Amino acid sequence: MNKKNNTKKTNSTIGTTKPKFGFAFERENYIWMLIGVGLIIIGYILLAGGGSKDPNVFNYDLFNFRRMVLSPVLIVAGFIVEIYAILKKTKKNEE
Repeated sequence: MNKKNNTKKTNSTIGTTKPKFGFAFERENYIWMLIGVGLIIIGYILLAGGGSKDPNVFNYDLFNFRRMVLSPVLIVAGFIVEIYAILKKTKKNEE
C-alpha cells in the first residue's frame, strides 16, 4: 500500500541561472540624483529666513524675488532632475 515516488532527483544545472544582485541604478543615475537633491536643498535654504526682529512690524522681505521665484524654481527643477535620474536608461539597461 505504500506508494513510493520513483522520480529521480538530478543535480543538473541546465536551465537554471543564478540571479544577479547589485545596485538598482548605475553610477551616472546616482550622480544625477545627488544633483537633484542638491538643487532641492539649495531651494529650501533660499526659502528660509525673512523673520522680523519686532513681531509688531511686518517685514516685506518675505515677498522678494529670492523667496517668491528663485527658490520654488530650484525646488521644482530638483524634482525634475530626480525624475530624470530615475527614468534614465543606462548603457547596461539598453541591451
